[in-house]
Amino acid sequence: MSTQVNTNDRLAAAFARITPRPALIPYVTSGYPSAQATPAVMHALVKAGADIIELGVPFSDPMADGPVIQQASEHAIRQGVGLVHVLQMVEAFRRDDQQTPVVLMGYANPIERMGQAKFVEQAQKAGVDGVLVVDYPPEEVAEFAAMMEAAGMALIFLLAPTSTDERIQQVAQVARGYVYYVSLKGVTGAGNLDVDDVAKRLDAIRRHIKVPVGVGFGIRDADSAQRVGKVADAIIIGTRLIQSMQEAVAQGEQAGTDSSGLDQRAAQAAHDWLSGISQALQSVAAPTQITEDASR
Repeated sequence: MSTQVNTNDRLAAAFARITPRPALIPYVTSGYPSAQATPAVMHALVKAGADIIELGVPFSDPMADGPVIQQASEHAIRQGVGLVHVLQMVEAFRRDDQQTPVVLMGYANPIERMGQAKFVEQAQKAGVDGVLVVDYPPEEVAEFAAMMEAAGMALIFLLAPTSTDERIQQVAQVARGYVYYVSLKGVTGAGNLDVDDVAKRLDAIRRHIKVPVGVGFGIRDADSAQRVGKVADAIIIGTRLIQSMQEAVAQGEQAGTDSSGLDQRAAQAAHDWLSGISQALQSVAAPTQITEDASR
């Protein structure tokens, strides 16, 4: 089922709707614990308070992902889940949810194998709102960025503590929707947050970037989400969320639960864990009102 909604409008509307609090953006891996479970997990996240969903595309060599997300990705790959199936999951989600933005996060190889033009066409039809490709540098994606913009989808980029002013300016030229600031050096799920340092880096980024800036990596609980939420436009959280799902699945397997029951356990665990983060963010005000259109 294709959607006629201008997908970039969904991202802009999501940020406008929740201002002044920061947006809550959970990340889950497509196909974990099963391909059939993913749309249900996505709906569970929305019920728990997700404003935008990042949906990971399984890939065999995920350079930016820590062991938890790698395990989930490997599990999905063993079940044969690829980019085509991920788009089918988004399409299934869209049958019941035309409002919540969905951003695909992954790597260049699956897109290149499909072909950029075909990917953009199929992603738009499925109802994707944005794409973050970890290994697409901003200085090399002008053609892809133009195709994405023409299709009404946002091209989203990572920035890191090591990003130079030059790199930030390059991202500013092509970034749409929001920018994902990686708060720690290394891979997802590692290290401890220095919120003061994050705040300083966000100030520097905002001198060039006019779309919202979300922060991910290292946010593991309500306390860290609240602290980061005071300086960020969005909280992006994946590793601990997926851990909660893995723990529920492991308990179900020990109890002899069938595959359908494991899917239900995973969705419920995701809902319950994210609900706590959502509640913690309700009283937090992000540092700036979102006045720019997120599509710019």
